[in-house]
Amino acid sequence: MKVKSIILIALFAAVAIVAAVAFKDAPSTAVEPSDSTAASTQNTQAESDLSSLTKVMVPAGADYTPLSYEGFDVAFSPSHHQPAYVAWVLTPDHTDGPFSRKDVDFASDPSVSGCASLADYKGSGYDRGHMAPAADMKWSLKAMQHCHYLTNMCPQDNALNSGAWATVEKNTRKWASKYGALVIIAGPVLTDVMPRTIGSSHIPVPERFFKVILAPQANPPMGIAFIMPNSKVEGGAQSTTATIDQIEAITGYDFFSALPDDIETQLEAHSALHEWNR
Repeated sequence: MKVKSIILIALFAAVAIVAAVAFKDAPSTAVEPSDSTAASTQNTQAESDLSSLTKVMVPAGADYTPLSYEGFDVAFSPSHHQPAYVAWVLTPDHTDGPFSRKDVDFASDPSVSGCASLADYKGSGYDRGHMAPAADMKWSLKAMQHCHYLTNMCPQDNALNSGAWATVEKNTRKWASKYGALVIIAGPVLTDVMPRTIGSSHIPVPERFFKVILAPQANPPMGIAFIMPNSKVEGGAQSTTATIDQIEAITGYDFFSALPDDIETQLEAHSALHEWNR
């Protein structure tokens, strides 16, 4: 086991180099941040080194608009009026900060075609559910403002938003403090049939949400995923654990393709919540 851990760590130490080569030749189906909204130079070195792992390979023909905000990236689906997924690096330094939700307001992003309006959510019975959570953005007022754009929101049942979903959000901040920077990708399952809609924009209400998490600096590195119904989760967050492979099969996405193939295969096939909480 010690030998395997040493090999894993050594491979992750070189991930920035491997990722740079991998994505130089990656297919055009990867959703990349646009040049005009490039990530802020205030990002930490850890974020810079791990940014290649936030890239997601999506099915050919997927109509997603790449958006880059302070602290997180969004693949936005104009036809669904919500993100297909949101990706960010959560560093230990970003698990807390001086800013809060009280400092900002929810807002539509006027620069994004297909963005929902505040009126779409008013009286809908659904929360404006953050994909990149506000509590991960306390380190920057700009990041806090950006994460309250509706491009980062999905219609979410309050029982989920304040329940199991919030539990996992809290756990990721604890894990980042314990294991080092995490790579997190979350979003609705847009491949499901979604018969319910809200607002005059007819925003589809997701039936399920996913979250995949990678801890590349842990010893050994770890990966885990969650798939949750858009309702109260019986059994709590622990009942919704899944492998990253399972989320890829459900969504059609390919996560963490910048990793060496053997490491990607191993991490994406394994999911054990007790290992994260030890």
